[in-house]
Amino acid sequence: MSDIFHEVDEEVRREQLKKLWERHGNLIVAAAILVVAAVAGWRGYGWWEARKAAESGAAFEAASLLAEADKHSEAETAFGKIAADGASGYRALARLHEAGELAQVDAKAAVADYEKIASDGTVGPVLSDLAALRAGALLIDAGNFDAARKELEPLTGNDRTFRHSARELLVLAAWRAGDMNAAKPWIDMILSDMQTPSGTRSRLEMLGALNPLPGKT
Repeated sequence: MSDIFHEVDEEVRREQLKKLWERHGNLIVAAAILVVAAVAGWRGYGWWEARKAAESGAAFEAASLLAEADKHSEAETAFGKIAADGASGYRALARLHEAGELAQVDAKAAVADYEKIASDGTVGPVLSDLAALRAGALLIDAGNFDAARKELEPLTGNDRTFRHSARELLVLAAWRAGDMNAAKPWIDMILSDMQTPSGTRSRLEMLGALNPLPGKT
């Protein structure tokens, strides 16, 4: 008897499925096609991204070799192309290198490029701070100490990646300006920070021996 009920249930289900297919078969087929197309598109996009990343990596390496060979103009052009058309992971880094190559021939223009990168919220805080740090270093070399301090001071907080370098550059800016009073707060900050690299401490000790701070002998 149970077999009869089972066969009846099966027949009912078949009839329901047949009616469902007759009513919505086209929609079901269309949905299946969309799923297949979406999966294929996603896989195709992943393949395209991987290929583009590989091409950008090779181009970045080639540009770096040009920079190492002191072919700064060619390297700048190569990095600029990656910054414009490369994979997303390489663009911001290429912009930094492009500005670095430009700095070899036009420091003022390089500072402007670094400042644009530093103010670009899409590059991330680490690369933004690095761009500001490099702009500050170039400004010190150019003797523009006030502008250098403006770039560097925001980088000195305990939560900033390049705080040690920024503090040391601020000491250098003050020293070059002949204002050791301005250097003292940064020196104190560097020496009181237990995470200050040993190399930075050694350089400050050498600077202190050459230029004793006011009130010290």
